Amino acid sequence: MTNGLARASVRFRPASFAGSLVALLFASAIITACGVLLQTGITAHVAPERYAHTPVVVTADPYARVTTGHGDDKSTSETALPGRPRVPAALAARIAARPGVAAAVPDLAFPVRAGKPALPDLTGRPYGAAGIALAPGTRPLADGRAPRSGEVVLDAATARAARLATGDRVTLTGPGGTAAYRIAGLAREGAGPATAWFADAVAGRLSGHPGAADAIAVLPRPGTAAPALAREVRQAVGDGPKVLTGDARGAAEEPGLAETRELLSGLGGSFGGIATLTAVFVVMGTVALATGQRAREFALLRATGATPRQIRRTIATEAMIVAPVAGGLGILPGLALARWWFGELGERGALVDGVRLDVGWIPMAVAVGATLVSALVAGYAAARRSARLRPSQALGAAAVERVRPGWVRTPLGLAALVGGTFLAGLAAEQSGETAANTALGVVMCFLLAVALLGPLVARLCATVFGLPLRTRAAGAAASLAADNSRAQAHRLASAITPIVMVTAFCGTLLFLQSTIRHVADRNVRDGVVADHVLDTTGPGLPAATAGRAARVPGVATAVGVLRTGTVHRAGDTLSTSTALGVSGDPARLPDVLDLGVRTGSLAGLGTSPDTVALSAALADTLHVTPGDRVPLWLADGTRVRPRLVATYERGLGIGEVLLPRAAVAAHAATALDTQVLVKRAPGADRADVARRLAAIGPPGTGVTDAAGYAAAADRNQELNAWANTVMAAVLGGFAAVAAANTLVMTVLDRRREVALLRLTGTTRRQVRDMMRWEGLLVAASGLTLGGVIAWITLVPITRGITGSAPYVPPVTAVSLVAGAVLLTVGATALPARALLRHGPLAAGTERG
Repeated sequence: MTNGLARASVRFRPASFAGSLVALLFASAIITACGVLLQTGITAHVAPERYAHTPVVVTADPYARVTTGHGDDKSTSETALPGRPRVPAALAARIAARPGVAAAVPDLAFPVRAGKPALPDLTGRPYGAAGIALAPGTRPLADGRAPRSGEVVLDAATARAARLATGDRVTLTGPGGTAAYRIAGLAREGAGPATAWFADAVAGRLSGHPGAADAIAVLPRPGTAAPALAREVRQAVGDGPKVLTGDARGAAEEPGLAETRELLSGLGGSFGGIATLTAVFVVMGTVALATGQRAREFALLRATGATPRQIRRTIATEAMIVAPVAGGLGILPGLALARWWFGELGERGALVDGVRLDVGWIPMAVAVGATLVSALVAGYAAARRSARLRPSQALGAAAVERVRPGWVRTPLGLAALVGGTFLAGLAAEQSGETAANTALGVVMCFLLAVALLGPLVARLCATVFGLPLRTRAAGAAASLAADNSRAQAHRLASAITPIVMVTAFCGTLLFLQSTIRHVADRNVRDGVVADHVLDTTGPGLPAATAGRAARVPGVATAVGVLRTGTVHRAGDTLSTSTALGVSGDPARLPDVLDLGVRTGSLAGLGTSPDTVALSAALADTLHVTPGDRVPLWLADGTRVRPRLVATYERGLGIGEVLLPRAAVAAHAATALDTQVLVKRAPGADRADVARRLAAIGPPGTGVTDAAGYAAAADRNQELNAWANTVMAAVLGGFAAVAAANTLVMTVLDRRREVALLRLTGTTRRQVRDMMRWEGLLVAASGLTLGGVIAWITLVPITRGITGSAPYVPPVTAVSLVAGAVLLTVGATALPARALLRHGPLAAGTERG
């Protein structure tokens, strides 16, 4: 019996079930897309190429880690290091001493620029590692001999393109300096494209990282299998370095793989969790609305003898019919969204080459399962009242809307409201990233409160926003809309909740990014006071460039800036920050960078390399003041505790951490300056100074101004802005579809009401006007509630990150309001026209 009732309901009430199917389909698509990104982040790997013939590779741990708690409460937090971690080159000797090891070869890569325009940018390597990429037994050289001090070996293709041969001399610049080298030989094809090999000691010095290696390639003795070799190497290196075998060796070739994994896992996990919770909210609201619209049908079944169990089984059967179909239909759009998202990240340089999207069955199963469980729970909850009523009371109870709030939803909703208020107050009292992390739960608590207290909130909104509609100037249609909305609070709540979600999520994501961009632009505009900025299209500027710039006639101050990163601990989590290594006299730094010093003095950076200056927001997060020791991880994972000498206001957009260049150069990805900031002497000619400065750097050096500094420093912000915009579009688009879907369902369910209005003399125009006013009331209520939630959430986040109140661009705000208004008005007007195509008697006839 129940199966037949379920199939008949789906067949004869297609509009109601179509609305549920749309919500379930979009929910499945979002869950699938986020799940695929998360799975890709977990399984991301790169096939080894350079180390394809090396069974075991030793590298440093690419993560900074911190462990808290003990025993069962023990937990570890980790984050990818912003630079390349390295291992001591001397570790190779210890590995080579193991009985199963034939050789342990330190490998190193660093950028090299040529003074000859015909030569491209090269990758410098020690000659001892020249045979790693070749098959065993293959001689690396095609011509000449191994390099000695003052000599270099070039790959044959690069030398041939530049018309160079053995015995020629070429000037090469690396992070460690510039010198002229004699070409001692040419490497055969396959040893490495556009590569320059130096004597091992020269390579270590020229790289700027003497005594360090990117990786150590371990070759076995005959008869030693890879697993046995790996065990011996682990015994030699201990717990710190990582011993890689199989496909994991690719991580040694791509140091950015850890950041790629973290990015994809963050998008798929953190954002996926929010998106899944939002999808469940929307699905449950839509299914509950569809089930609630059938209260009279369930009442009739109860009056004719159906048991509560049969009612529940009918709802379960309907969910089993609709949810798997909708979940399955949402898989393909979800995969398409994941592929597009992954491709866009790759085009923006956020992913390392070689990583492929991992499409597995687990995200699809989770998507279908989540939609099915949501539909079942929502259907059971919505039909609970009808199923429990006595048969004699069912029809009477279904004829009127329930006014008394539910005894389960109301306490839960009040608890969510209290929780959100408590978290908002807690975040407001905190500072730095701690406030931002605490505030993330605020929006979810308030949205849960709105969903659970929907009828009460809707009645309050209808009362408040309905006051202007009840005036004589508004007209009869407006007054009727206000009274209708207040009387049908449950229906209004179903329409308001998705609008609240659209506004809260889009407002939080978009206005957070606009605030960050606004403050960063202001900091760069006010803080970069240099007259000229030297930058380059290559990997960087040699350390001596700042000194050469200072000797140019007409230059008063020249400061080199090495842009790198650091990791700090905030509570139990680890976060990264942009760091600047500055050269020269720090007392002259205000000539080119006005950072707005709040406490201490930047001149203290010159007293010792064991010093640091922090942005005020970061100092507040770490709870440190000048004189304190600041625990940090440098870009390669080296732990330091420099003494804080100053805090400053203008960190965002410029750099949150300021260190002496000598303290970070050996730990940065490349020991090259990103830029050189120059202040002209009074009376010096601007064009003449710019021309002289352009001539002192390597090929590709350009001279710009503060705008050029901002453009170079903005890559991460651009990526974050794009990611936030996409997340806002995904969540906002889904919630907008859900809102339109809900509004259409509520309007199409009002056939009898519209028919009664028409029979009592209400004209079609008055009915359409009433529907428009109701749509505007829904938009006003949703925008107001969502805006309040977004603002309460944004205030502690923006203060923690930027130290500023939220910045709301008028164009973005107007667009969001206009979109919500057009959505609600359009989603009510179009189905209302469909209802009014028939006469009053036909409009009231329902399909039975």
